[in-house]
Amino acid sequence: MNFDAQGKPVSAAIGVFDGVHLGHQSVLVSAQEAAAARNGFSLAMTFDVHPASVLAPAHAPPLIYPLDEKRRVLSLNGMDAVHVFSFTREFSQLTPEEFVTRLCDSFPTLCSLSVGGDFNFGRGRSGNVRVLAELGRKHHFEVKAVPACFADGKIVSSTRIRHEIQSGNFHEASKLLGRRYELCGEVVEGKKMGRTLGFPTANLKTDGLALPPNGVYVARVVEDEKVYPAVLNVGVRPTVDGEASKPSPVVEVHIFDFDKNLYGRRLRVRFGPKLREERKFESLDALRAQITRDANEARTIHRLLPHGVSA
Repeated sequence: MNFDAQGKPVSAAIGVFDGVHLGHQSVLVSAQEAAAARNGFSLAMTFDVHPASVLAPAHAPPLIYPLDEKRRVLSLNGMDAVHVFSFTREFSQLTPEEFVTRLCDSFPTLCSLSVGGDFNFGRGRSGNVRVLAELGRKHHFEVKAVPACFADGKIVSSTRIRHEIQSGNFHEASKLLGRRYELCGEVVEGKKMGRTLGFPTANLKTDGLALPPNGVYVARVVEDEKVYPAVLNVGVRPTVDGEASKPSPVVEVHIFDFDKNLYGRRLRVRFGPKLREERKFESLDALRAQITRDANEARTIHRLLPHGVSA
């Protein structure tokens, strides 16, 4: 996003912001309050990838949101603009001084920078809040360190939310996010096996994202801000693809009474009750019969809970 401060003071918040959870929101509010006090602009600064995916790929965590969704939610949280840095190996080698100089060159009216209390930056994570405050005094901007946010006596973190998602605890994930948890992905072309079985599905691109446990779920799908009832499968499709290769899970969603072409569109999926575990069937006919039962059960749940099925 191109950002023109029009000469006005810029109050920024910077972080990875995966999930834009309650703790992140506190950092954003800090920047917004600083901007309002100066009649300036609030700016969210974030990164195109998780830094660990560059620095230690084998240990990079799955993400809660893809980049486009992170942008969207940052904007929804009231930031005037979002700037995304490309986190490369070269970028990671900037010293704290070089990093701050680049910030000030990019945003010459930067007057305030809000960060989490555990913020680290620069080569080898050598910069911290104290170092940032020293550099801020040198470059004439204020540093606001925002304390951690707690829920149920524990720090709210992206790691904690990923664990809740991967455990199927959608209500808890939603509570920590401060909004309903949604799995977001672009619709990509699949094998069209669902259509063959009489239940066409939209296959979501979810590479690198934290996924719920495998199984069949009642779901609602948000497309172009309209919400549709659906049934969804997360899994490896053992009846269709076999079990030997143990591929990565596939997310397939069948939207009821829907025939719009969704290829290339981005969907947001809200999870409801889990209907059953994924399992291998002896034939495609047996699979088709089970999918029919799943769809009927999901439709019943949607009728009983017309205002939504997820946390």
